[in-house]
Amino acid sequence: MPGIGNVNIGNIVDKTNAQSNKNSTENLKKKLENAKEDKHLMKACQEFESIFVHMMLKQMRATVPEGGLVEKSQGEEIFEDMYDQEIAKNISQSQNQGIGLAKIIYQQMKQNRGNL
Repeated sequence: MPGIGNVNIGNIVDKTNAQSNKNSTENLKKKLENAKEDKHLMKACQEFESIFVHMMLKQMRATVPEGGLVEKSQGEEIFEDMYDQEIAKNISQSQNQGIGLAKIIYQQMKQNRGNL
């Protein structure tokens, strides 16, 4: 491409395109990193919700009076606790967004992350 004076327009266009491609690549990398961070953040929020729901289920179960002819064995208590953990995990990771606590925490933390 012919130059104007000492300036080669082809080199300027090439440099501009290269810089634009570099900026686009860096922006894409940032978006991908943010997407990964968002995914990890949502998983952490769901795990927190799971812990909260488990504690809630445990307290609810404690309000039910024990009765019957045979006392609960230690194995039965462990099984109930594990069962409550699984129910809590399933609730928090359900497609219906659990009880909504994870979504609220996620939105709040994502908003606050931009302010850091």
